[in-house]
Amino acid sequence: MATPLEYSSIETIEDSVSCLRGAFISGKSRLVTWRKYYIQRLYDLVKENEDRFYDALAKDMKKPRLEAFIGDISPVLEECVYYLDNIDNLMKDKKVKARSRVTNATATNVIRKDALGLVLIFGAWNFPLQLTLIPLVGAIAAGNTVIIKPSEISAYTSALLTELFPLYMDSNMYRIVNGGVDESTALLTHHFDHIFYTGSTRVGKIVMTAAAKHLTPVTLELGGKCPAIVTEDVDIDTVAQRIAFGKFYNGGQACVAADYVLIHESQLDAFIASFGRTIKKWFGDNPQNSQDFARMISDTHFDHVARLVNSRESGDIVIGGGMDRDEKYIAPTLITNLDYSESVLMGDEIFGPVLPVLTFKKIRDAVNYVNKKHAPLALYIFSKNQKAIDRILTTTQSGGVLINDTLMHQAEYALPFGGIGHSGMGNYHGAKSFDTFTHERSIMVKKQRLESLMGVRYPPYTAKNLSLLRRLLSTHPWIYYYKIHKTGSRVSLILAIILIVFLRQRW
Repeated sequence: MATPLEYSSIETIEDSVSCLRGAFISGKSRLVTWRKYYIQRLYDLVKENEDRFYDALAKDMKKPRLEAFIGDISPVLEECVYYLDNIDNLMKDKKVKARSRVTNATATNVIRKDALGLVLIFGAWNFPLQLTLIPLVGAIAAGNTVIIKPSEISAYTSALLTELFPLYMDSNMYRIVNGGVDESTALLTHHFDHIFYTGSTRVGKIVMTAAAKHLTPVTLELGGKCPAIVTEDVDIDTVAQRIAFGKFYNGGQACVAADYVLIHESQLDAFIASFGRTIKKWFGDNPQNSQDFARMISDTHFDHVARLVNSRESGDIVIGGGMDRDEKYIAPTLITNLDYSESVLMGDEIFGPVLPVLTFKKIRDAVNYVNKKHAPLALYIFSKNQKAIDRILTTTQSGGVLINDTLMHQAEYALPFGGIGHSGMGNYHGAKSFDTFTHERSIMVKKQRLESLMGVRYPPYTAKNLSLLRRLLSTHPWIYYYKIHKTGSRVSLILAIILIVFLRQRW
C-alpha cells in the first residue's frame, strides 16, 4: 500500500516550472518517437501496477474493484492505445485550399498542430487516475512538457502515483507537484501555456482568474446539477436501474451523476417501487455491509451531503436516509414530494448517493425547471417519443446528452467531453485532447514569381488598379450561381480565358 501523501516544497515549484520550460525549448518532447515512447511508458505504469492501484483506490474511498477498473484503469489504458495507434495521423499537417482567387492563387496553405509549451494539469479525487492521466496522455501526445497536480484528497492513490511516476517518466519533461491550497496557489502564480482543471465551479473560477493574469488559456471540467427527465412512455424497470447506476456508481461522486430526476407524474409510484427493488437486488437489505457500494471520500464531503438532506425545506425520504459519519457512509437515498421552490437540496450539486425526484405534467414544465438552473455537464432523457426528445434537445443546454441511459456517453472517447457555462469550458478525450493541447498554426508558402500580377496591390494606388481588383476579388452572389449552375464550368472557362488574355497584355 502506498504511503501517506507527502506535499511538495513550495520552494521547488519555481525550479520545476523553469526546468520544464527549458526542456520544452530543447524540442525533445515534440519528437514523435519521444511522444510514443512516453505514452507507452504511461501505459506500463498503470498496467504493471494495476493491483496496487486497486488497493489504493479502496483505501481512499472503498471503491469496488470493478468500478476502479472501468472508471480509472481501463480508460487510461484505452486512451494510451488510441494515441499509439493514431498519433501519426493526428500530427500530419493539413493542407487547405486557398479561397482567394488571385492574390493567393499560387500559395500553399497548411495548418500545423504545434505543441503549446508547458501545461499544468489539476487532477480530481473522485477518479484520480482517469481525471489526472487522461489529460496527461493528450498533453504528451501533443508534444508538451507537463506538471500534474494530483488531488491531495485521494491521498493514497496520489501517493502511489507519485512513487511510480519517476520510475517510468522523464522527470525533466513531466513532473508531479503534490499539495493542498498553498501549493496550488503557488503553482498558479507562474505562467503556463495551458491550464487544465477538473473540479468544482467555485475553484474553477479561482483557476480562471489566476490564468487571466498571464493570458493563459484554460480547460475547465466542472459539474453542476445534471437532470434526468423521464417521460410517461418508458420501461420503468429499465429506467430505474439505469438511473440507479448513474447515481450510485462511485457512491454518487461523479460530475456526470444524475443529480435529480424529473419524472412524469403518472410514473412516480412505479419508479419508487422499481428503484427500491434495484437497491435491494444490488446491495442487499443493508447496503452498508455491501462490498459494492463506495464511501464518501472525506468527512467534509460527508457533511456536505448530510447538510443538504437534513436542512432541506421540503420532501420525504421514501428510501434510505441512513448515515454513519465514522464510516463516511450515506445510504442509497430517494427523496420525493419536493417543491419546485426547494432551494437547499436543489441548490448545490449533491455529489453523493442521494436522489431527489420531482414530478411534472407537461414537458414544458420540466424544461422550464431545468432552464432556471445553470447549464449542466450532462442531461439525461428517458423517452420513446422522438418528438419529446427533440423538444427537450432544442430547448435546453448542456455539456452533453445521453438518451435512455446514464454515464456511458462519458466513457465513449470518440465523443468530445466537456461542459458549457458554469459546467465548464473546452473539451477533451481522444482526438479532442490533441486539439486542446495544440495550437493550430497557419502557414502560407508563396513563390517568388508573378510579381507583375502582385503589383496591383502596391502604391501608388490608382483607379485602374482598384477597378481591376474589384473585378478579380468580387464576392457578388452571381459568382456562386455560376459555380453551381449546369453551365457554370463553361462560363468559368470563358472567364478564365478572358482573364489570361487581359493579364498577358499587361505582362
